[in-house]
Amino acid sequence: MSRYVVGVDFGTLSGRAVVVDVADGIERGSAVHPYRHGAITERLPDGPSLPPDWALQDPADHREVLRVAVPAAVRAAGIDPAEVIGIGLDATSCTVLPSLADGTPLAELPELRDRPHAWPKLWKHHAAQRQADRINALARERAEPWLARYGGRVSAEWQLAKALQVLEEDPEVFRRAERWIETADWLVWRLCGRETRNVSAAGFKGLRQDGRYPSPKFLAALHPGLPDLLPKVDGPPAPLGARAGGLTPEAARWTGLPEGVAVAVGTIDAHVTAAAARSVAPGRMLAVLGTSTCLIMNSDTCHEVPGVCGVVEGGVTAGGWGYEAGQSGVGDIFAWYVERALPAPYADRARRLGVSPYELLDTLVAEQPVGGHGLLALDWHSGNRSVLMDHELSGVLVGLTLATRPEEIWRALLEATAFGARTVVEAFTAAGVPVDELTAAGGLTRSRLLLRSYADVLRRPLHVVDTEHPAALGAAIHAAVAAGAYPDVETASEAMGAAHRETWHPDPARAASYDELYAEYRALHDHFGRGGTKVLHHLRTLRNRALRR
Repeated sequence: MSRYVVGVDFGTLSGRAVVVDVADGIERGSAVHPYRHGAITERLPDGPSLPPDWALQDPADHREVLRVAVPAAVRAAGIDPAEVIGIGLDATSCTVLPSLADGTPLAELPELRDRPHAWPKLWKHHAAQRQADRINALARERAEPWLARYGGRVSAEWQLAKALQVLEEDPEVFRRAERWIETADWLVWRLCGRETRNVSAAGFKGLRQDGRYPSPKFLAALHPGLPDLLPKVDGPPAPLGARAGGLTPEAARWTGLPEGVAVAVGTIDAHVTAAAARSVAPGRMLAVLGTSTCLIMNSDTCHEVPGVCGVVEGGVTAGGWGYEAGQSGVGDIFAWYVERALPAPYADRARRLGVSPYELLDTLVAEQPVGGHGLLALDWHSGNRSVLMDHELSGVLVGLTLATRPEEIWRALLEATAFGARTVVEAFTAAGVPVDELTAAGGLTRSRLLLRSYADVLRRPLHVVDTEHPAALGAAIHAAVAAGAYPDVETASEAMGAAHRETWHPDPARAASYDELYAEYRALHDHFGRGGTKVLHHLRTLRNRALRR
């Protein structure tokens, strides 16, 4: 009898469930369910407006994915639910929520529902940059040994900065929170009734290194009440691919799966995708191209990489050192341009042709020679994650003339994200972490112009994973390990991981032209991002001051 596993990927705007055959990783059925509230960035549902740079989510939207997408995927697969032996899930990170001791989100308490800090903070909540700056300054002053594991800078996206913001801006919510937990871990808790903390999120987003979080003395130097965070996040992190528990009767009713089915320890969406892409061996870098980009790889050794988002033992697979870097905005930048800046005639033309505006723009500019638009952009519309780790930076576009066309701006934005990826790859190689192979996954791999640009800019072959839901497939692979079908994630990845759909090879002439543009990108990058000028920070300060009036 065939056996199946279910993988569920909780993204920024929707959740995806897949049913996968344990024997070969073939997807038998899938379903996607959009979140009712999406990313909450302007005001709470039926509540007050939010300040700039906030991004929240509704935990009810996540539960609804379990109730809707999982049963729909099983129906689409046409299988007997009794044949399912495990379920695994991933979520964006650091997407963290405060809850009571039993896991009830504070946002669902009537007396706290209109308090923004009671809601889960989405990964792209960047309003804690000032707290992150203080954490970094104090860590450098005290020569905290864990700081180098994060490239020398802690991100505003991560657990500690967000917790400090809650403590300073709404101390009652901080006090009421008995648990402070990543969304992936909270969802596993909902499924099996047992609280676990996955080693990946604890290490990469929680600053847990060498068996401990930052010390109470360090936390107290930031704020006298901050050491109270430690009991809210306590518990030994669970290894990836481990069994967190069995499906509870309530969760079995939600999902339509048998009670007691193995529930895998949760993990981060980009990290679990490495298993789906067969990119868990040392030297294989995975670029997950989506709303943001995460660059993930394993190594046999620990190196300090300037600007890296983290290096964590067991952070991708047990027994290796997992590395993460990334870009805060990629797909988000493209969506912003199409939704807010593209002239209406272009959208009208796309409708007449029966294509998306994205496809139209790609077609219009695909044959233009490299550098033919005379433009250069910095991909910082949502700040910079790597290698500068500064979310108060913002986008830059130079070279505009009265002859510039919208499709040329589009291409400059695509190229900027490729240049940003190259800065990360160069940081890895310079630090002694060789990148031997590069694979791409995620929704943006539908753009052939984007893939061609990345191969040319990065000057290396770019493999593309052949699966529509790579993170959900990775979660399913973890479920297979948790259910005992495979001994470890590496073995399961080789058996169940997706093949390459295609490989893009760099064109020597285009790559040479991009080298010239990249040199100018680095000059612009360092001028605006490394202290040559503070104009981008000053503009943000002026904006925030004006909005507070």
